[in-house]
Amino acid sequence: MMTKKEEPPASQVPRAVRVASLLSEGEDLSGDDQGDEDEDDYAYERVPNGDWHTSSLSASLPSSLLTPELPPHPMDGLPVGPTPPPLVIKAGWLDKNPPQGSYIYQKRWVRLDASHLRYFDSNKDAYSKRFVPVACISRVAAIGDQKFEVITNNRTFAFRAESDAERKEWMQALQQAVAEQRARARMSSAYPLGVQGSEPHDHAGSLELRGFKNKLYVAVVGDKVQLYKNLEEYRLGIGITFIDMSVGNVKEAADRRSFDLTTPYRIFSFSAESELEKEQWLEAMQGAIAEALSTSEVAERIWATAPNRFCADCGAAQPDWASINLCVVICKRCAGEHRGLGAGVSKVRSLKMDRKVWTETLIELFLQLGNAAGNHFWAANVPPSEALQPNSSPSARRCHLEAKYREGKYRCYHPLFGNQEELDKALCAAVTTSDLAETQALLGCGAGVNCFSGDPEAPTPLALAEQAGQTLQMEFLRNNRTTEVPRLDSVRPLEKHYSVILPTVSHSSFVYKTASAGKLLQDRRAREEFSRRWCVLSDGVLSYYENERAVTPNGEIRASEIVCLAVPTPDTHGFEHTFEVYTEGERLYLFGLESAELAREWVTCIAKAFVPPLAEDLLARDFERLGRLPYKAGLSLQRAQEGWFALTGSELYAVFPEGPCEEPLQLRKLQELSVQGDNENQVLVLVERRRTLYIQGERRLDFMGWLGAIQKAAASSGDTLSEQQLGDSDIPVIVYRCVDYITQCGLTSEGIYRKCGQTSKTLRLLESLRLDARSVRLKEGEQHVDDVSSALKRFLRDLPDGLFTRVQRLAWLEASEIEDEEEKVSRYRELLARLPPVNRATVKALISHLYCVQCFSDTNQMNTHNLAIVFGPTLFQTDGQDYKAGRVVEDLINHYVVVFSVDEEELRKQREEVTAIVKMRVAGTASGTQHAGDFICTVYLEEKKAEAEQHVKIPASMTAEELTLEILDRRNVGIREKDYWTCFEVNEREEAERPLHFAEKVLPILHGLGTDSYLVVKKHQSMEAMLLYLASHVGETKHGMMKFREDRSLLGLGLPTGGFHDRYFILNSSCLRLYKEVRSQRPWSGAPETSHRPEKEWPVRSLKVYLGVKKKLRPPTCWGFTVIHETEKHEKQQWYLCCETQMELREWFATFLFVQHDGLVWPSEPSRVSRAAPEVRLGSISLIPLRGSENEMRRSVAAFSADPLSLLRNV
Repeated sequence: MMTKKEEPPASQVPRAVRVASLLSEGEDLSGDDQGDEDEDDYAYERVPNGDWHTSSLSASLPSSLLTPELPPHPMDGLPVGPTPPPLVIKAGWLDKNPPQGSYIYQKRWVRLDASHLRYFDSNKDAYSKRFVPVACISRVAAIGDQKFEVITNNRTFAFRAESDAERKEWMQALQQAVAEQRARARMSSAYPLGVQGSEPHDHAGSLELRGFKNKLYVAVVGDKVQLYKNLEEYRLGIGITFIDMSVGNVKEAADRRSFDLTTPYRIFSFSAESELEKEQWLEAMQGAIAEALSTSEVAERIWATAPNRFCADCGAAQPDWASINLCVVICKRCAGEHRGLGAGVSKVRSLKMDRKVWTETLIELFLQLGNAAGNHFWAANVPPSEALQPNSSPSARRCHLEAKYREGKYRCYHPLFGNQEELDKALCAAVTTSDLAETQALLGCGAGVNCFSGDPEAPTPLALAEQAGQTLQMEFLRNNRTTEVPRLDSVRPLEKHYSVILPTVSHSSFVYKTASAGKLLQDRRAREEFSRRWCVLSDGVLSYYENERAVTPNGEIRASEIVCLAVPTPDTHGFEHTFEVYTEGERLYLFGLESAELAREWVTCIAKAFVPPLAEDLLARDFERLGRLPYKAGLSLQRAQEGWFALTGSELYAVFPEGPCEEPLQLRKLQELSVQGDNENQVLVLVERRRTLYIQGERRLDFMGWLGAIQKAAASSGDTLSEQQLGDSDIPVIVYRCVDYITQCGLTSEGIYRKCGQTSKTLRLLESLRLDARSVRLKEGEQHVDDVSSALKRFLRDLPDGLFTRVQRLAWLEASEIEDEEEKVSRYRELLARLPPVNRATVKALISHLYCVQCFSDTNQMNTHNLAIVFGPTLFQTDGQDYKAGRVVEDLINHYVVVFSVDEEELRKQREEVTAIVKMRVAGTASGTQHAGDFICTVYLEEKKAEAEQHVKIPASMTAEELTLEILDRRNVGIREKDYWTCFEVNEREEAERPLHFAEKVLPILHGLGTDSYLVVKKHQSMEAMLLYLASHVGETKHGMMKFREDRSLLGLGLPTGGFHDRYFILNSSCLRLYKEVRSQRPWSGAPETSHRPEKEWPVRSLKVYLGVKKKLRPPTCWGFTVIHETEKHEKQQWYLCCETQMELREWFATFLFVQHDGLVWPSEPSRVSRAAPEVRLGSISLIPLRGSENEMRRSVAAFSADPLSLLRNV
């Protein structure tokens, strides 16, 4: 590389006294180069370039950005995007002659790199006055003393150096740069030299730029925005400057047509022709920013193989997209057409932006296969006349790629082509080897990726590859699970996603449409923004023309690309009836019609064109939104599948591949509706009582549309009870939330329901509950019980039809006057049966709650009569003058058990729950802790991760067994033999876990959980071994040596060091005893003799035993457990024990469970969490899951035939 010329200080550079502009001297924006330099100076005054005078921006930027030092260029120190800045070959001051040939030269700072020759007013400027692509330079020539010319096909640029030696350096540098560029062009078969030197643009057009009298031609190319004087110069490739979007940001301006492109050096204020055009520019520039901030690490690794450096389809250099199932690397333009083929043919991912997709295995697969093997198979017979070029048109690309991949027209046929059975056999053989090219050829010629291998243990090719340890084969097979087999006779109508041919649908008429958008339409589209187009739906393609006589369409949408069809409510936009079409390419098309009937015809025809027969039942629904989405459900969470969904009112109908029947989801009855994950990988979680559905946001545009629509449908839609969000028992969530909170926190509050809360807080709470009661979590300390009770009363009073309905209200009041109690109760039961289901469930829930409240009237002063005085006028919406309303409420509370047919079991559970809550609150008050009123617990299935979590309401009576069944039922997990599903309490800080006893109450445990603890339901791997041990064990005691360590912060045993020490333990039905040493053997018992008095003794039922010991304590073995003892004064003691073997640990833990729970270690009923314990024959070693050395096995087996503590179990 040549050295740069020494640069004089900026103060010594002779230059005209003028403000720097972005244009060449003497050149105006009209495109006429024959003008005087000074004529246009006034047009560019106050246009900053490289210096910014706004104080707010200056304050936020380091001084090095505002006044860069010499000699580095201001942009050199900024962060770079995926394309690193070209290395500067030469830079320095030169005199430049204006284009009109004047003898007046101006000093310009000139920079040459491998791609461009650029010149600036100053070496401080960030943006050039002119740039000339090196590809456009045809030659460089000397023209006189110290002068030389840079000649392009259409323009000549004259420069003058300070010496002949310097001129020679510049000419040599330019000539070398041109030669190297030509060599690169020949290698990449790129554009013809000097005409099309730049890569294709993503978006281009004319824009007004503040400070310039004429429009500029602007092009968004990759991660840069390029400015040109006009379209002609854009075609020549000679521009004004370009903006690196790695330092750029775009935002809307106050004017509806304007937007700002902000950089550290300048704010470019653009104005478009219309608001729609502005949105297109914003989308394009935001895409450039995303590309600039992407990473090239994956691309660089994949480009390490030479064929991967050029597009597999058109040969364009540095392709940064790929088809992960075809295993080819492609350019951005071909990637757009690949997306149009559909995911059943090509699964397109970005090398730079889809970072999470590119695992080490996938990268290695592309290095092994890639474009070399891909084209050897797919492009083996491409005629030169049908080959693609980098500058091929979109229609040419589309036709070529359809023929290449969908039809397999150019593929290299396998010798077994046409013989399905032999193809499948060959595939099963190939996947067990490393021959990836053979696997690719077999799959591309029709071998079944899921064919039966004949081996029951490895029934599919994927299982065979896994068995053989062929990870690359496994990756390739996984990516091609849903890939369609190419067929030469394939017809365009949609064999997509489910490998079926959809019926041909035809329809045509004039329709009004707007320009496509890349984001959701938040604002109303005015009628003037719609254009009348002749639309034709035929052969699976929706085409729109300028008029009915036009031959060439303005655009088209293939039904195979459609992922969603939405019908907004009437009068959402300028046309009363509209519908939206979402495509795989993240585009949204809005259509409008005058007639509801015509709109419905179009919606029906489009739906029939893209929905497969599997989901055709959805077409009978009067849907608001219809389409396909990736989802996960049940335990199959490793791989997303694609299902079809239709939203109708508050119901979401789903059709899944494994079951063709519709499955409705009542959105207002969901237990949870939440969004998890980051912005790039969002997941919509829908939780019903028996299942959880995860809908993934693979395509952001249509996912956001679905998300908004589902959230709206799941919210309350009116004021009546039936329009509210409902729980499992048809009780409105708003009622359930308030009643549950008051039950938890307000049963003993004096004057509950009689006292009024603060009006402002009550109204604010009620508003949030009405908006989305499901998401409201009432917490003690944040909401007062009186505010919640007032919100509930106001909600019930404001019901338009009332709780007892207008039609039946009078009958209820008249029934209260019946003197005979039995007759009156019978009449109440009759009227109750006539109420609508939601009203009936709500009345029962409310009266049940009031029954609990009056049970504590000694404390809260609210007996039945007082509650009736409050709720009579509220429920019957009277002014309080009619005593009969209160009498009805009083009668319903007094006769609650009879009127609502409450059996003894239900009443017992209700009383137990309320009693437990009150006791817990009393204990909490005594200990200074208070608990939240809404006891909803997050429980995980098998492991702690977002996709495995469930949110469950924990009543006071719920046991660990019931919670386990609840979680398994939600996820449709079948319980097989030898499955011991158990709920574990996991303490992450202590690195320990405790399996809850099946009869243990969950609510007290929940209140005791710290921030580093959680509940998880999983299989108890040691339970069967423990049951076998207990079945053969005689007596209920155990003794032996264990390693012991105290927690000095909690215990005071005074051991000499903080490490583990040998201690002798005896465990019996009443206590656990610790002895410091063992003296001798007792001759009559065979048991070791210990000191008469134990060093420490703990009541066994007050102990909590956790499996595991935290690693930082350095336990001597990995078979340890943590024991916690809580005294009557709520003081905790904690210590750690370690056993020599896993079997010994299981024996100790089984004995703990046995003595703590009176021998009931596992439920004996087969219908409970798992089957009953198996019958055990003593000495049947085959049933014992033994691990460890031979000696350990012998000791474990001996435990089944002898009990060394049988004579000491009463100690």
